[in-house]
Amino acid sequence: MRVGVLTGGGDCPGLNAAIRAVVRKSTVSYGDEILGFRNGWNGVVEDDTIPLDVARCRGILPRGGTILGTSRINPYKVEDGVARSVATLERHGVDALVAIGGEGTLSVARQLAEEGVPVVGIPKTIDNDVNATDSTIGFNTAVQVAVEAIDRLHTTAESHDRVMVCEVMGRHVGWIALYSGVAAGAAVIIVPEEPFDLSLVAEHIRHRHEKGRFASIVVAAEGAKPRPGTLELPPPEIDQFDHERLGGIGSVIARELEALTSLECRYISFGHVLRGGTPSAFDRVLATRFGIAAVEAAHDGAFGQMVALHGPSIERVTLTEATKTLKHLDESLVEGIGRLFLE
Repeated sequence: MRVGVLTGGGDCPGLNAAIRAVVRKSTVSYGDEILGFRNGWNGVVEDDTIPLDVARCRGILPRGGTILGTSRINPYKVEDGVARSVATLERHGVDALVAIGGEGTLSVARQLAEEGVPVVGIPKTIDNDVNATDSTIGFNTAVQVAVEAIDRLHTTAESHDRVMVCEVMGRHVGWIALYSGVAAGAAVIIVPEEPFDLSLVAEHIRHRHEKGRFASIVVAAEGAKPRPGTLELPPPEIDQFDHERLGGIGSVIARELEALTSLECRYISFGHVLRGGTPSAFDRVLATRFGIAAVEAAHDGAFGQMVALHGPSIERVTLTEATKTLKHLDESLVEGIGRLFLE
């Protein structure tokens, strides 16, 4: 069998571990040939490939990013993109394509699968918003990086009686914000699932400092939205997957909080720092398990499927199920954990 592999969308720690697992499982267990497509779906559209083997993948397990490169190109938004993609796969005799990506990349995989392309998906995104899987590659590392940074901010905030507003990634969901905020002892956590009222945030911060607290950490997801009529924000730009290009909400929150509380507020954007660097042990193992399971799915002819983490097990779900909606924070999780320690 000839197996193709690509990484699409935003980069994240663990992608190389997944590529490595696909290559090793394919070649060692099945004697397959592996073809990598450069820069996500763009490599399929433009026929930009690289041969992969065990030797080429040595040493990449702990490396962040992706040796294949990535992009946010959508073949359905490129002139003749789908026809060119199908022609590329046929030209190279690709029997199975492993697409490693988030909601956008996997949505393209689903559409191509519906047109007969033999595709298997692997979920990755630091946002952890892919449906039908407990976790995605990159999420665990992103949370750990955020927690380590917030831990350092506590001491400088305490030294100056400051409010630190930390903006983390999370376009539509607040998984990183909630997990890192709870783990690092944030005073306020602001997530996209629940529009915020800055006057209530300010009241809470004032109350903390009046009680003698000398620091407050506010963690806000980049996609956080104010309650209608409370704060005006400029309209965001839109990319090829109809995603908003976000960033800067933390700056607005810090500026407004300082005016409302008379406390010194500083804004820190973790941004792409959460995407980069060495993957955690959890993400390395998860990516390896996903890569192995994807190759097994391909050899079983289980196309149009995505490998997913369910409890301790790696199972298969349809790409339709995986992409029909985003995986938002459960209200019970926000109520049961998120509000309990915010004092």
